[in-house]
Amino acid sequence: MTLEMFLIWIAVGAIAGWLAGLVVTGGGLGLIGNIIVGILGSFVAGWLLPRLGVHLGSGIGAHIIDAAIGGVVVLLILSLVRRA
Repeated sequence: MTLEMFLIWIAVGAIAGWLAGLVVTGGGLGLIGNIIVGILGSFVAGWLLPRLGVHLGSGIGAHIIDAAIGGVVVLLILSLVRRA
């Protein structure tokens, strides 16, 4: 993995985590937390969306949307765990 790919990966995670934090009220976790949520969300979306038959296309925009959807799922699970 090159430095450029790593920085793109972090940027996509940050944007997706920020978007997920906007969707889930009170779900924002700060910059580092949003990056982590976005990265975890991309893994969740990579596993979940194909099983649901959802394909949003290719390109960086589709990857950000995928990761944001996964980030929303991660934040919803975190909010359920925090309540318990």
